[in-house]
Amino acid sequence: MILKKNQKLKIATILPYKENYTVDKASAASLWVSEFYKNSKFKKYNFIYGHTKYKKYLTKNYININLKSLNSIMTSTTNEYANKLIKDLNYKNFNIVEIHNRPQLLDKLLNKIKSRFIFYFHNDPLSMKGSKKKSERLKILDSVDKLIFVSEWVRNRFFIDLDKKLKTKTQVIYPSVNEQKPVKMKKNIIFVGRLNHSKGYDLFKEAIIKILDEFPLWNSYSLGDEDRRAIYISHPRHKELGFVNHKNTLKILNESEIAVVPSRWDEPFGRTALEASSSGCATIISNKGGLPETTDNALILKKLDARNLHKEIRKLINSPKKRKKIQMLSRKNIKHLVKKNTILIDQIRENCFPTFNVNYIKNKLKIINIYNQGQKLNHRLFNISLGKKFTNGFVRNGHDVLEISDRDYLKNNKSFSLIPSKNIFQKFLIESFKNYNPDIVFFGHTKNLHLETIDKLKSINKNLIISQWNEDPVMYGLDYSKQNISNINHYADFVDHNFITTHPSVIKNKVNNKNFHFFFVPVDKNIERYDVYKLRPKNDLFYAMSHGVNRATLKEDIEDNRINFLNKLVKKIPNIKYDFYGFANKQPIWGNDFNNALINSKMALNLSRGKPTKYYSSNRIASVMGNGLLTFIDKKVYLSDFFNKNEIVFYSNINELSDKIKFYSMNDKIRSKIAQNGKNKYFKLFNERKISKYIIDVSLGNKSTLF
Repeated sequence: MILKKNQKLKIATILPYKENYTVDKASAASLWVSEFYKNSKFKKYNFIYGHTKYKKYLTKNYININLKSLNSIMTSTTNEYANKLIKDLNYKNFNIVEIHNRPQLLDKLLNKIKSRFIFYFHNDPLSMKGSKKKSERLKILDSVDKLIFVSEWVRNRFFIDLDKKLKTKTQVIYPSVNEQKPVKMKKNIIFVGRLNHSKGYDLFKEAIIKILDEFPLWNSYSLGDEDRRAIYISHPRHKELGFVNHKNTLKILNESEIAVVPSRWDEPFGRTALEASSSGCATIISNKGGLPETTDNALILKKLDARNLHKEIRKLINSPKKRKKIQMLSRKNIKHLVKKNTILIDQIRENCFPTFNVNYIKNKLKIINIYNQGQKLNHRLFNISLGKKFTNGFVRNGHDVLEISDRDYLKNNKSFSLIPSKNIFQKFLIESFKNYNPDIVFFGHTKNLHLETIDKLKSINKNLIISQWNEDPVMYGLDYSKQNISNINHYADFVDHNFITTHPSVIKNKVNNKNFHFFFVPVDKNIERYDVYKLRPKNDLFYAMSHGVNRATLKEDIEDNRINFLNKLVKKIPNIKYDFYGFANKQPIWGNDFNNALINSKMALNLSRGKPTKYYSSNRIASVMGNGLLTFIDKKVYLSDFFNKNEIVFYSNINELSDKIKFYSMNDKIRSKIAQNGKNKYFKLFNERKISKYIIDVSLGNKSTLF
């Protein structure tokens, strides 16, 4: 998926359905989402999904999902929530779907929505359905673009029994606060949280009663509730305020001197400790879970019991100087600020897409180029290899290229193992991909990539662009084309782009994918390096054909329309010195022998198999025009869209062709000038740098024209 320039980034943020995204009932995940939403540069196109029966929402752009199965024992509420989300998210076509704290919901949405996924863990992954097992956590890592944790402690829990190198796909972004304006402080000691044993409320009860008895000028408040209450504090200067909304909680903390967070359970982060410390409270915390990550200025209980808690509170009361210093440092050195961490979140969102990715901005890409290098053919195809020219063009345009020759790998790694060589190649490709981590995979003329491998590569790097190219004919009435179209179609729906050397209109009714682009066979300054128009060749007309580049010799008893055409042509030009290969029992010619023969002819016939078809030419057009031979081509190929009659010679039929061959064979000056113009125009329009740039531009979703 590529985000085009100036395209708005649409984000859907999904809360657990039990979260109340409201002013009076919001808890940790809702507060996280609302605070970062307000400061995000993407907030105009960021919509927040959840469920609540209350109406006073925390922010705009909230979409409430009505659920009928909340109290049903027969129907799954998670399934109902997921199904309604899938319908709405697909209709609105979001670029990114962010899911908070529900691995099961992520699993239900994956593969049902064509979006990038970011997942946020607010709690211990080992305590949640859908992430307890090692296999479940590996699947999450494999499925999302980014995995975000609210503390390093939570991330470490996720990676228990997992390879720590996989952390590169993850990031810790802490719950954050805004700076509070200082106000006159009161001698208050505050507890915020569930009033239960796991939060240490029993420890607070025992300690605070003694403190209030010792220090009559101090008061205490508990903010929170508990459905199954078992702990109550009875003292005239202590008040339980019940559940207090976030705004009022911050107000109370901001005007209080001391806050206590004595949790027994491993807090995933400990938002209360951060909020208390940033409000200027002298804060006492336990050393559990992510609590030590909230602030660098809290007092950490060495032993978690009522005696030590009482002792630390007493020290703060008896040492006003120490207490004021902690308060001052806490307010001055807030560890996690909303503004700063919002920038990090927005950067993560941006980097989900190639358009925003720093590599793309710098225009320095990493490309895996998979093609047949012809090692098994002793490199006799070097001068007509499009794969080699693509690599040269990519490199000369400033990119880095890793070349992989699939056919050579298979040949060189044959074994007597029960595992097929193709399966071994898939593993080699995947592991090479992980090490290199390319931006683009570009392949041509192969059937050796399994579709499952393509899916795997895309799951490893969601920004990946995969394109295939094909230079063979796709015209009507040619048996060879049927097989070639089948080869193209095998991958067409699984890649981002398809590049062919025929006008896409020719193939539009034969393939399922519309994402086809024409490219012209490129010339390369280091390969097409001759200026034949300056020479005095001994032969008049050059032509070379074969029955496939992987065959060194001709097939027997094969019908070929080109043979019939050539037989008629040579009868019409008996006085012309022609040098034809692959014709009249003269075997095809390759490599350096091909070049030596080519430069000994003034002119060349560009005759391709099949009927003349719009823009299609065999790759030898680059060899003949690019080396400065005067070139003849059928008008019905429509190369007049690129070249004029002063750059290439067009013919309508065999009679016109024979007449023009005779004319130009006797007029060297005119012939040389047209050949020179043709070479110059070809290198101007279709050199290896321009073609590779065109391929990159199209792949990145940028507007690009070939000529």
